[in-house]
Amino acid sequence: MTQTKWWQKAVVYQIYPRSFQDSNGDGIGDIPGIIQRLPYLKKLGVQVIWLSPIYQSPNDDNGYDISDYQKILPEFGTIADVREMLLVAHELGLKVMMDLVVNHTSDEHYWFQKSCQSKTNAYRDYYIWRDPVNGHAPNNWLSDFGGSAWEYDAKTAQYYLHLFSKKQPDLNWDNPKLRQEIYTMMQWWLNQGVDGFRMDVINLISKRSGMPNDPEVADGNHGSSMVFSANGPNVHQYLQEMNQQVLSKHNIITVGETPGVTTNDAVKYAGFDRHELQMVFQFEHTELDSSHEGLGKWSNERVNLVDLKRILSKWQTNLYGQAWNSLYWNNHDRPRVVSRFGNDSEVYRVQSAKMLAATLHFMQGTPYIYQGEEIGMTNITLSSIDQYQDIDTLNAYDDLVSQKKRVTPEQMMAYIHHSSRDNARTPMQWDNTKNAGFTTGSPWLPVNSNYQTINVSDTFSDRESIFYFYKKLIALRQQLPIITTGRYEVLDLEDEFVYAYRRIGKNSQLLVISNFSDQPQIRHYNFGTITSLIIGNYKDDAGDILRAYETKVYLIEM
Repeated sequence: MTQTKWWQKAVVYQIYPRSFQDSNGDGIGDIPGIIQRLPYLKKLGVQVIWLSPIYQSPNDDNGYDISDYQKILPEFGTIADVREMLLVAHELGLKVMMDLVVNHTSDEHYWFQKSCQSKTNAYRDYYIWRDPVNGHAPNNWLSDFGGSAWEYDAKTAQYYLHLFSKKQPDLNWDNPKLRQEIYTMMQWWLNQGVDGFRMDVINLISKRSGMPNDPEVADGNHGSSMVFSANGPNVHQYLQEMNQQVLSKHNIITVGETPGVTTNDAVKYAGFDRHELQMVFQFEHTELDSSHEGLGKWSNERVNLVDLKRILSKWQTNLYGQAWNSLYWNNHDRPRVVSRFGNDSEVYRVQSAKMLAATLHFMQGTPYIYQGEEIGMTNITLSSIDQYQDIDTLNAYDDLVSQKKRVTPEQMMAYIHHSSRDNARTPMQWDNTKNAGFTTGSPWLPVNSNYQTINVSDTFSDRESIFYFYKKLIALRQQLPIITTGRYEVLDLEDEFVYAYRRIGKNSQLLVISNFSDQPQIRHYNFGTITSLIIGNYKDDAGDILRAYETKVYLIEM
């Protein structure tokens, strides 16, 4: 890294449009609603907004099944609304990053509709079709949403691949015509004024040669072949081609969602000299609470702090000087951070949310805040499976409870309360009026019942709120270059209760200390003359005593 790029100092805020702000009373968030709330994001201090998909879609997977990349889903608004949003955002000094979903489309996309017509159709090779093997699917790959990753098409007597829902057929990136269609579409969006792309499961676009069976698949396991099929033989060639033809021509931000990557893989995708992406999302730290009983993510395990430190430290150390980290606790696919890694009880929610924020934001990388994280929104506890909308949750319940009877309904609901994607998708809590100020109608997904005490309006009136803590963290990143450039060093890796690390610069250091427990701890770290406590989540400094979920960050002059 020769010089700091703008996106290395930026903080990104992810908006899940369906749940952010409804402007017309239909219960669904929309683009005019986002425009209405842009001043709020300016007040928070973020530099970039990332929008989950707003494209035309039948919504089998809440917009990640796209039927037209250059049209807007009517319930979100129009392309004119998008242009106004970009204009207003840019006037406020905010950049806008779009979600790019090009591993797969919807089965309602024009390309797939044509592809299904015959084996000789011009669009047939836009997707991955294979003959049956011994009357069955071409291999044993499993969909990430459960069941086989292959769907049989009786009309043409072949199977098509879908690593996710059967309504999300995978695109064939080995077809150069298909790649050019995608690059043209990306350029069109950049011409509209967007400032970058978050690329959905982008390391899946090149499949394994010969598509061999997945050795991890065993009867009865609720799993996926997504990781097995990742990082295929041509993926770097395709991303370098994309970079050369599109990305390199613009001063934009790019991040790739890359399940199953190692730090070595990440250096290939996001290395400073690789000419592919600027950073990747990795999942190691978000999969620590996965089931130990072969149930995938479905569990209610608590994360072990030593394991968490080992993974985050590995990524900080192994990418230093070679590639750039993305920093995140949660997103639209992950449970709420304060419920998962902190303590969402009334007593400790605020302090643990601040502690988690500081722990992450002083690491090297670009932080991503998921909507509602900055006010400490929590997981939701819905009483019935019928109240959930997420296809992944519904399929897992059907598979593990109804079909295989591996889990009781009560156990599965406990796992869902901990792990369901709908935890992150409940409407944004703006105030304590009906439906938390999200909509005047009936919300598409229930509002969390705690909105009367956890909402933006109340957080504004409390100068000690989580919101203002995040605002200060974001401002510090702009003020202190060491947060961007300093070397990371973990302290006392085996400490089961406290996460402490240093950021080391030429003339100064930062010492970050976070108590991940609800019990007081006593720790002493001596690295030089502490000149100031630059941020903490208690009003005073008790020295070596760490109170419940206390976090504090010191500046040390060398």
